[in-house]
Amino acid sequence: MLGLYIPRDSPIHRLPAGLKVAALIVAGIGILAVGDPVPLAGLLAGVGALLAVARLPAGAVVAHLRPVLLLALFFFAVHVLLGDVRTGVITVLRFVILIALAALVTLTTRVSDMVDALERGLRPLRIVGINPDKTSLMISLAIRFVPVLMEQVRSIQEAQRARGLERSVIGVAVPLIVKTLRMANSLTEAIEARGYDPDGTDHPGQDHPGHR
Repeated sequence: MLGLYIPRDSPIHRLPAGLKVAALIVAGIGILAVGDPVPLAGLLAGVGALLAVARLPAGAVVAHLRPVLLLALFFFAVHVLLGDVRTGVITVLRFVILIALAALVTLTTRVSDMVDALERGLRPLRIVGINPDKTSLMISLAIRFVPVLMEQVRSIQEAQRARGLERSVIGVAVPLIVKTLRMANSLTEAIEARGYDPDGTDHPGQDHPGHR
């Protein structure tokens, strides 16, 4: 559900990455404080308007949100079974709004810009022993590989379906784990080849992997 950057000439694309990330955090906290379906529905409509302003392809947005909608239906069904439909509606609305906002930020922000913004925002945490370079790289890689792993799952499922194993959890999980480990190994080698300093003290002439 967290997508890759889609270049467009829109006001949202031109906003600073730090501002968008900060707005996402504030919005997430604010949404959790809203306990009425009516204003939540209004907020969801507002997020839809922002996606339109960003001029993002409808197909790409739907593709990223489709798995979320299926999960949201599951949440709602659980609450219906528990006899609390109102809470189910509130939970689904909150969930969809948060994921849609996250998709909006990731689809309109380059990963390198997000890394830079995270590094600046996390610098004060050095005093408590948190390395902002490591943390920002970890977050950016997680964002980058969510859609990659989802694509891997779809690819494996298609291959297993051709063999009649589409319902086998092990048949999907084992190839996915192997592919993930291979990608992690390749990524580690690429980072080391680019001279990344894990202590956040890059040597002269070395490039930070998040700045390209």
